[in-house]
Amino acid sequence: MSNADQPKKVSLQELMKQKLADKQQTKNAGQGHKMAAKSAQPLQSQQTKKRNNQRKRTGV
Repeated sequence: MSNADQPKKVSLQELMKQKLADKQQTKNAGQGHKMAAKSAQPLQSQQTKKRNNQRKRTGV
């Protein structure tokens, strides 16, 4: 076996730096699309939660 067949050993610190860089790059690439999609959605009422009528039911 030659050295070309074996994968290069990478330290854990270097690996984490690469992962973080990839994560930030994908986040920055998709950031413009996410903002455009959110602004296009219609606003919804926040009064969808049913009122708690436990006091009324228990007579307290």
